[in-house]
Amino acid sequence: MKTPTRHSDAMDHDGPLDWRLLVQWLREDGVISGAEAERTQARCASAHSAQHPLQRLSVVAMARKADAHVLDVEMLTEWLARRSGLDYMRIDPLKVDVGKVADVMSAAYAERHKVLPVQVSPTEVVVATAEPFIRDWVPEVERQTRRKVRLVLASPQAISSFTAEFFALAKSVRAASKSGGGSGGFGSFEQLVELGKANKQLDANDQGVVQVVDWLWQYAFDQRASDIHLEPRREQGVIRFRIDGVLHPVYQMPIGVLNAMTARIKLLGRMDVVERRRPQDGRIKTLRPGVAGARGEEVEMRLSTLPTAFGEKLVMRIFDPESTVKDLGALGFAAHDAQRWEELTKRPHGIVLVTGPTGSGKTTTLYATLKRLATEEVNVSTVEDPIEMIEPAFNQTQVQAHLDLDFAQGLRALMRQDPDIIMVGEVRDLATAEMAVQAALTGHLVFTTLHTNDAPAAVMRLMELGIAPYLINATVLGVLAQRLVRTLCPACKTQQDKATAASSRESLAELVKPWQISGSYRPYEPVGCVDCRMTGFRGRMGLYELLTVTEAFKDKVSREPRLDVMRKQAVADGMRPLRLAGAMRVAEGLTTMDEVLACTPPVQ
Repeated sequence: MKTPTRHSDAMDHDGPLDWRLLVQWLREDGVISGAEAERTQARCASAHSAQHPLQRLSVVAMARKADAHVLDVEMLTEWLARRSGLDYMRIDPLKVDVGKVADVMSAAYAERHKVLPVQVSPTEVVVATAEPFIRDWVPEVERQTRRKVRLVLASPQAISSFTAEFFALAKSVRAASKSGGGSGGFGSFEQLVELGKANKQLDANDQGVVQVVDWLWQYAFDQRASDIHLEPRREQGVIRFRIDGVLHPVYQMPIGVLNAMTARIKLLGRMDVVERRRPQDGRIKTLRPGVAGARGEEVEMRLSTLPTAFGEKLVMRIFDPESTVKDLGALGFAAHDAQRWEELTKRPHGIVLVTGPTGSGKTTTLYATLKRLATEEVNVSTVEDPIEMIEPAFNQTQVQAHLDLDFAQGLRALMRQDPDIIMVGEVRDLATAEMAVQAALTGHLVFTTLHTNDAPAAVMRLMELGIAPYLINATVLGVLAQRLVRTLCPACKTQQDKATAASSRESLAELVKPWQISGSYRPYEPVGCVDCRMTGFRGRMGLYELLTVTEAFKDKVSREPRLDVMRKQAVADGMRPLRLAGAMRVAEGLTTMDEVLACTPPVQ
C-alpha cells in the first residue's frame, strides 16, 4: 500500500469521519482507482448507516489499486493513521494492564467518546481512538489523570469489543475484591459459598468471582492457550497463559481475588478446597461457546495445585479436542516418516517407543495413533499418570501411588484383561520396562514413552535400565523422537529477499552437514499481525526422527552397543535427524532457523 504523508486537508478536517471524505482521500492517495471510488460511492450509499465509516467501507470490499487486494478494516485503519499523522496500533489484549486502564476513565465515558486507554505510565496515557479528528475530550482526561495523552489509531471493531471486555473484567475483579478477596483469603470465600448453597443463590459479590473465572476460561480459549497459570506472589496475583509453547502475562490482581478464584476452580474440580498444604489434582469439563449462540464443543481441563511461599499455585492444562487428536498430516509428519510410522503401528506385537522432553507432544502423537487403531475389533487399554484426556475408545487406568498402583502393577493387571494394544504412560524403572517387554513377548502391541534426546539414545536407556540386548532385539519395533516448533503465521509471514535467502541457505546447509538439502528453498520471516498477536508465529508442528529396528540394527545392538554406532546404522536404515527435519520445514517456509536451533540437538 502506498504510504501517504500527513496531509494538510486531513489536518484541517474537524469532527467525525465521513465515508465520502474517506473515499475521496483514498482516491487522492492512489490507494483505489477512480472507477473503484465511483463503485464504492454507489455501494456505500446502501450500507448500514450506523456503522463507523471504516467498517462501512470494509463491508463493500474495495479493491486496492496496486494488486486488487480487498481492503479490510485493519488496512483502512493503518492507512488513515498515516494520513492523519497518528501511530497505528493493533490492540493486543495480552499486553494491556486492564486494572490500570479501567482506572483512567469510566466505561460510560469510553463508550461515549469511542476511545480506549491501552497503556498507562507515570507521565503518559496512550489512548486508542477510531476518530482521529475528535479531540475535545483530551484536556479533560489530562486534567483528571495528571498525565499527557498520546493518541493512537485502532480499528473501531477492536475498540468496541475490548472496551466491553476490559471494563467488564475490571468490574468483576472489583466486585470479587469486595466479597472478601481483597483481605482474604479462602475463609471468607468458602463461607460465602456455603451461604450460597444454603440460600440457593449467591450474592452479587460472589458473582464477581464467578464472572472472573468464566472470563478467564473464555479468554484462554480465544487466545488458543494450552495452559493457564494462577501464580500467587508477595504483593499480587499473576495470571499467565502458555500459547504456542511460550508463557505470556495476562493479568495482575489482588492476591485475595486470586485465592478466591483458586478456591472456586478447586470446588468445580471436586478437589479439597480447605486443604492447601499438599499438591492436588483435579479435572473440569466446560463448554467452549459456539457461534451465534449454538452449543459449543466440550473442553476438558486438568487441574494441578502446588503450595508455594505465598499461597497455592494452580495450573490448568487445556485439552481441546480440536488440537489434541489429529491425523498424522496435521501433526507434521513428512510423507517419508508417516509411511514408516503407519507400518510400525500395524505390527501385531512389539514395543513402539516415543521419546522427547516434557512438552514435546509425545502424548498427542500417541493419542492420535491410538485413536486410529481403536476399532471395535480390538481392546485398547492404557496406564497413565495422569490421564491426560478422557477418550471413550480407550480403557484408561490412572496410576495411584498411595494404593501401590504404579506403571508396573497397572501393566501386570492389564495383562489379565485380554488387551490387544497397550499404552504405558512412561517407562521410569526396570520393573516397568520388564513388564513392557513381557507384554510384547506374549503377543501385545505396546506403546510407551521415554525421556531421551534422540531416538538411538532410547535403546541405550533400556540397556542402562537393565534390559538385555537380546530382549530389545526381540521386542522393540521402532523409536520416534520428536520436538515441537512454532510455525510462522500464514497471514503475515514475508518471503526473504534473494540476498538474505542465499545467506540463510548457506547457514542452513552448514548446520545439517553431512546432509544436503535439495529442491526448492522458500524461506520466510516472521512479521506480526493481529492474528498472531504480533509475534509472527501461530500454532506449532512436530519435528520427527524415526528409527526402525532392522536386522542390521539388531546386529549392532548385540555386537557393538555404542550410541555412535547405533546412530550411524539408524541413519543408514532411513532415519532422518531431528535437525534435518527442521531444516526441511525451514526450506518449505513453515518455520525459521532460530526456532529449529532452539529445540533440536546438533546432527551427529
